[in-house]
Amino acid sequence: MRAEAPGAVAMATYTRGIAPNRGQFSLQMLQVFFVGLVIGMERVVLPVVARDFGVARGAFLFLASFVLSFGLVKGTLNLVAGHLADRFGRKPVLLAGWLAAIPIPLLIYFAPNWW
Repeated sequence: MRAEAPGAVAMATYTRGIAPNRGQFSLQMLQVFFVGLVIGMERVVLPVVARDFGVARGAFLFLASFVLSFGLVKGTLNLVAGHLADRFGRKPVLLAGWLAAIPIPLLIYFAPNWW
């Protein structure tokens, strides 16, 4: 019997293919669907918002700033979440993220009408 070096990670065997990983594949497809909905919403809502704020029609910087800021924040928080997942585990980090996100749709829905 061979002793493992301290801190050595055992090699795991992963089952490959879509059929044996149907559950994980379905979750990934659902996430891609929701991201697509958000991007589609951006394309519909941002021009209307731009008009309401008096931004010139076709102002690319206004439209790109929303997408750019989303990408920068998401990329940064992915690094933070990865570090936290290594430290505490993936499931607690995912649950904490979902709990933190629950109030956002409620805040948007019940926000006062400033117009």
